[in-house]
Amino acid sequence: MAELFASGRVVDIVLALVALEAAALLVWRRRRGRGPSPLALIGNLASGAFLMLAVRAALTGADWTVIAGLLLGSLVAHITDLCLRLRDDQPGAVGRRSQSSEPGTSAETTAFNRRNQAGMISS
Repeated sequence: MAELFASGRVVDIVLALVALEAAALLVWRRRRGRGPSPLALIGNLASGAFLMLAVRAALTGADWTVIAGLLLGSLVAHITDLCLRLRDDQPGAVGRRSQSSEPGTSAETTAFNRRNQAGMISS
C-alpha cells in the first residue's frame, strides 16, 4: 500500500474513477436528457483533476514549478467553472435554464408552500 502512494499510482486510480464518473454522467444526460452539460462537467472535473495531478507530482518528487503549474491549471479551471455557473444563473440567459427551474427544494416547491400555508415559515 505504501508503494501505491509513493509511486503516485493511487492518484492514477482516482483519476480513472473520475473519468468513469464523467462518462457515466454524459451517458445519463444523453439517455435521460438531464444532468450537467458536458462543458459544465468538464470545467468542474478538470479543477479536481489538476489538483490530483499536483498531489501526484508532489508524491513523486516533481519540481516545484510543475506542482505550481498544475495548481494554476486547477485555479483556471475552477474560475472557468464558476463563470459558467454564474452565467447560467443570469435571468434570460439564451439557451440555458437557471437553477431555479431545476427540480429540487426551493422556496417555490410544494413542500415549502404547504409549510407556508400552515404558518410554519414566515416571510
